[in-house]
Amino acid sequence: MQTLRICLGLLAFAALAAMGVAVASNLTSSRHSDFYSPGRHQFYVWCAGSGSKTVYQNGLSAYDAQEKLYAAEKAAGQRNCWPMWQGRISS
Repeated sequence: MQTLRICLGLLAFAALAAMGVAVASNLTSSRHSDFYSPGRHQFYVWCAGSGSKTVYQNGLSAYDAQEKLYAAEKAAGQRNCWPMWQGRISS
């Protein structure tokens, strides 16, 4: 009887672990596809020596939006600012 309980407990633990891995991979996959999707992306712009801020930028991908934002910050004279991707904003 004790052996049966231990086996059922191990089986339940293995099932929960498998479900956790499935959920985690789904979340990671969603973030990956969001990075490469067109649309509006949210960035945290970290500025050394001045105020940091959260901004939104449209682009063909997060990389494209980040490049546009980086160029705009440099054109505005913000030489010490770096945009960091936070996620895609669904509209």
